Amino acid sequence: MSRADAVREASPLWTLGLLRSELLTTFRRWRTLALLGVLAAVPVLVGVAVRIETGDGSSGGGGGGGGPAFISQITNNGLFLVFTALAATLPFFLPMAIGVVAGDALAGEANAGTLRYLLVAPAGRSRLLLTKYAAVMTFCLVATLVVALSALTVGALLFPLGDLTTISGTRIGFAEGLGRALLIALVVALSLIGVAALGLFVSTLTNSGIAAMATTVGLLITVQILDQIPQLHALHPYLFSHYWLSFADLMREPVYWDDLTKNLGLQALYAAVFGSAAWARFTAKDITA
Repeated sequence: MSRADAVREASPLWTLGLLRSELLTTFRRWRTLALLGVLAAVPVLVGVAVRIETGDGSSGGGGGGGGPAFISQITNNGLFLVFTALAATLPFFLPMAIGVVAGDALAGEANAGTLRYLLVAPAGRSRLLLTKYAAVMTFCLVATLVVALSALTVGALLFPLGDLTTISGTRIGFAEGLGRALLIALVVALSLIGVAALGLFVSTLTNSGIAAMATTVGLLITVQILDQIPQLHALHPYLFSHYWLSFADLMREPVYWDDLTKNLGLQALYAAVFGSAAWARFTAKDITA
């Protein structure tokens, strides 16, 4: 049987096995566990800081202070810590973690000398690339849920829970608020699919995992800086980070969908462009490691 026949005959169950193996490898790495630990610690630090600041009965940031939009509501309802933690981690911590995992996805295998052995199996380069991307997207979801669950736990321990007031001033029940918190977490995870595709593309350009991770994180920081320069306002709507905080519109009544749809559409565009670039590069690349 030729190698091409082996690739064609790779069964869906074999593909699921490859994905399972990739997920196990990803989540067993100490680096991955450390990243998840840092993400879980952010809500703890925010919750403790707010608790200490409001320990004397003050409202703690309810005025015109900076910081996430929901932070002044945490003392009234611990569920707002979920929204605050996601707003605090999305600009840097979450995308940095995704960038590290995505950047190392292929370059790390090449650096360790295991990439060509993966291609010996009846996987095919396209199938392997899709499996790597699926694993990175799974990490996106897990990382976001880790932040949300950590924040919910800390919020429940340090602050009261119950009905909450939306940004529009209407009251919704705790169950509905919890549902919106889950929806917001899913939107945040989907907001990172562009970063995942970018990191995977960078990972196809080098055989050094460290170089790929550093390049991806460097690009993230550069885009964030560009998004803060007023003179480049015409460019801002095309930067993948520009609409990241639009998830706050899910806490309005009724929900504002304009920026949310722009964000998800932009992420899909980045995923398509850099995913296609990664496929073109990886399928034509000479694998020597």
